[in-house]
Amino acid sequence: MAERIEASATGTVAGDEARRKRILYRCQHRGMKEMDILLGGYAKAHIGSLPDEKLDILERLMDVPDQDLFNWMIGRVAVPAEHDTDIYRSVVAFKTAGDGSSSDFSA
Repeated sequence: MAERIEASATGTVAGDEARRKRILYRCQHRGMKEMDILLGGYAKAHIGSLPDEKLDILERLMDVPDQDLFNWMIGRVAVPAEHDTDIYRSVVAFKTAGDGSSSDFSA
């Protein structure tokens, strides 16, 4: 978490690039293959264009355990209001559109 604040606070191009690489890596290496595909595909496609405040939201979403996030994404469990953000909805729309993955994880 300290790295997240430090990278945002530096405001440097190098700090921004390092933060984006760290986020991309975390999205692609979550531990649950389905979430690696969902979040990793979304991050790969969008990480370069997300502003800092959206990166903050994405990082908070990445702190959610895989199984909870996966259950929200497939509609098995309703997403809690605090995580029902534009970033979350964008990831779901990305999954629904089939961008980046041919897999369908619907229950």
